Amino acid sequence: MNAKVEEFRALHVPGDPLVLFNIWDAGSAKAVAEAGAKAIATGSYGVAEAQGFKDGEGFPLDRALDVLQGVLRVTDLPVTFDMESGYGATPQQVGQSVARAFASGAVGINMEDRMPGDAALVPAADQADRIAAAAACGIFVNARCDIFRGQPTESHASLVRPALERAQAYADAGASGLFVPFTTDLAALGAICAGSPLPVNIIWNPAFRDRAQLAELGAARISHGHRPWAAAMDWLGAAARIVLDGGKPPYDG
Repeated sequence: MNAKVEEFRALHVPGDPLVLFNIWDAGSAKAVAEAGAKAIATGSYGVAEAQGFKDGEGFPLDRALDVLQGVLRVTDLPVTFDMESGYGATPQQVGQSVARAFASGAVGINMEDRMPGDAALVPAADQADRIAAAAACGIFVNARCDIFRGQPTESHASLVRPALERAQAYADAGASGLFVPFTTDLAALGAICAGSPLPVNIIWNPAFRDRAQLAELGAARISHGHRPWAAAMDWLGAAARIVLDGGKPPYDG
């Protein structure tokens, strides 16, 4: 049993959620760690974009693992690594890719139930096979369920049951967490938190009131996805425009 994985697992408490402010390189990881984070999470979008690539496994795994190793050089906190769809066309390939991340020092991964560029979900049984292959090395698999993606808001209540069916299949396959993005329907999220066999990860959205609101729903983890990277790039671009136009830099020192 990997002690660091268990340390990370213990941070997932329904009603007292672990907050992950997603990072994209060693420098951002160091800043977030020094801010008081309990764990560090990469976000695939920011990691890829920061290196001039597009999200969707367009960033080569070898280079993504280089970023992971850089993060691990600046923090002793548990690090979870966003692996998108698992970097593998088959369960065997997924298992090999995830084992590399685990050997590099990641204690957890995120893994989607869509293949890169596909709108349709991988059939639940097939995805369970992919999750089982990922989990075989002992890593914490945060199984992402994209069932709400692209669906009209008024249909979200009806998608709770199929989301929970996937949650059970993923739990049976060895997943350690359930990630359900693309909905801000509080009733649906509350029902998923109540019915899921796995601790539930909710991604922050400006539609939510605050952390306490998601804790009350039963969330065990709150992540921020690409938003920290996007906000940092917005600030950088705005600051550069001020300076290049002859203005005073918007920072001290």
